[in-house]
Parts: sequence; structure tokens; C-alpha cells
Amino acid sequence: MRRALELAREAQALGEVPVGAVVVRDDEIIGSGFNRTISDADPTAHAEVVAIREAASRQGDWRLTGSTLYVTLEPCAMCAGAIVLARIPRVVFGASDPKAGMGGSLDDLLRDERLNHRCDVTAGVEAEESSVMLKAFFRARRAGE
Repeated sequence: MRRALELAREAQALGEVPVGAVVVRDDEIIGSGFNRTISDADPTAHAEVVAIREAASRQGDWRLTGSTLYVTLEPCAMCAGAIVLARIPRVVFGASDPKAGMGGSLDDLLRDERLNHRCDVTAGVEAEESSVMLKAFFRARRAGE
């Protein structure tokens, strides 16, 4: 999660929403990313999707079984869908997202029993640091900084 937080700070420095993510397998980071929606003019360039794409490319397989995704903010519906499709068995996230979170806040797509794959979810890891960073970012944005 420390690396995901570092990536979130990189996103913030670029004017992106400060969210970072890493995919880990066998204690090795196989994919990492931060939000790039503004930089790439791509609404799908969320930190989780960027990290999943890199991990799948490095592994030469879209199935990321045996891995864990660490992300600083609870995944949205799009990211939760990508996580499920990639067959990632475990998700660890920092700050909850009551407006869009699909890891138990707004809904729980990551553990939906109707789907063919479900994840183990651990919430609240480094939540304080993630939350403070996000709140400061949006406070500054509203103030026009």
C-alpha cells in the first residue's frame, strides 16, 4: 500500500485525482498505475485499470490469479468489473468511497455472488492517509488552486 500511496502523490502532482494502485504476485509488483484520465483524455484510465493492464501485459495473460490489488481508494463500478474479469482474488483498499465505491460502500460488485468470480476484500488499510490526500486535492480544486 505504501507504493500505491506514492503513486497517488505522483497523480496529484500531475493534477490528477490522487489514486494509486499496484498488483502484487509472489511479493513482487507486477503492475502499477495512477489515475491518468486527464493526462490521457481517457475515462477508463483509472489507477486500477492502468495497473491491471500492465500486470496482464507483463504476465502475458489476462488472468491475474494468485495476485492482490492494492489501491488507495475503493474501486468504482468500472474498476470493480475489471478486477472481477481479471480474476484477481484479493483487493486491499484505503479510503472508502460512499458515492461510487463498489467494495462495500455504495454496493459490493467485488463480492457479488451472482458473478462467476468474487474477491476477498480488505478495507481501510492506510485509509487516513488516502482520505486526507483526496480531501485536500478536492478542497484545492474547489478553491480554484
